Amino acid sequence: MVATGEWAQDQLRYRRHRLAEFLQNHPETKEVIWLCPTPTQKKEPFTRLSNGIKQWTIQDVLPHKVFRFGRYIDQFHKTKLQPLFQYLKEAQEKYTVNLWYTFPGFPLLSDSFSWNTVIYDCSDLWTSPINGKTSIIANLRKNIISRAENRIIQRADKITCTSEYLSTRVVEKLGSKEKVFTFENGVEFDMFAKNLTQMTNILPDHFDGTVLGFIGGIKPKLDFDLIKEVAQKKREWLFLFVGPDGTNDHPKFKELLTERNVIWTGSVAPCDVPKYMNLIDIGIMPYKSSQYNQAVFPLKLFEFLAAGKSVLGMHLPSTKKYAEESIYAHLDTNNTNQFIKICEQLEGTINDEILISRRKKIAKSKNWNEVFEDMFLLV
Repeated sequence: MVATGEWAQDQLRYRRHRLAEFLQNHPETKEVIWLCPTPTQKKEPFTRLSNGIKQWTIQDVLPHKVFRFGRYIDQFHKTKLQPLFQYLKEAQEKYTVNLWYTFPGFPLLSDSFSWNTVIYDCSDLWTSPINGKTSIIANLRKNIISRAENRIIQRADKITCTSEYLSTRVVEKLGSKEKVFTFENGVEFDMFAKNLTQMTNILPDHFDGTVLGFIGGIKPKLDFDLIKEVAQKKREWLFLFVGPDGTNDHPKFKELLTERNVIWTGSVAPCDVPKYMNLIDIGIMPYKSSQYNQAVFPLKLFEFLAAGKSVLGMHLPSTKKYAEESIYAHLDTNNTNQFIKICEQLEGTINDEILISRRKKIAKSKNWNEVFEDMFLLV
């Protein structure tokens, strides 16, 4: 499995982590190799993770992130991959060996080994900058990644996408939809639906107002200006952000944190996420309008619903079909008053047992194991 980074890089569990563990625990699996780039040199090329997965690292050209382009160009990792190829050749004497791409890095892999099956699980619009900005460097990066991704798309036997937007884009490149399938993100239902414990010492003492929360990687794709305006207009609301800062100290995020009713916990252990979820009254996914977000299917939608929370999402067309009164509201605008109006409506449904049950029912139909079992059947 080709992954974007080391397993515990930012303590977040993405779709690829869950897929890797599903495969690792599958009765037909002998071994899962988590192949990933790393900016630093390792003493050994691979280590065994606590979950049994073997992590195999490929060092970047240089540590600074500007040199990450080497992950998409053969010359920069061809030699470094040779020990892995030798390992796989020996394994292929006994086992079926499949290649699962979860991002378009190391395209050389796809055509340098006799894989039984090549699968590309496309979860993002990799060629589009997450902050939506264009520049000469951004365009150069886009072209490099696009060439790598096109090689993988053409070589793949099966392609699974997290949204219809991504599926349509891949079909356009292929000229055929025969091997392209859509599998939206799911949820570890029991983990969120049955864990009623709250994290302590996070909310201010004696606070009994409404908590609006975002959980996940905090990145420039979020609309910090909008949340700041809402926080200033609704001082009785508390805004809770849970997750690592992926903005590289973006000034807009720093400004948001100066508001007295905004709290940021920083990175938290994945096992503790449900405890933070239970502090939240309304889940928010305040995304900006951008090409990158056109393709996003957020991991947190069904996690919020599994915990019985109503949700407000913004500029996430892939989620529109789940819009339902008092369950999930979707906005195509960054109008502050509209945001407030919807959240005020959702406030009145926080403790409605019938609506809580409905939210959980929707989430239960999206359990990860069922999603991955269907994907596995393709292979």
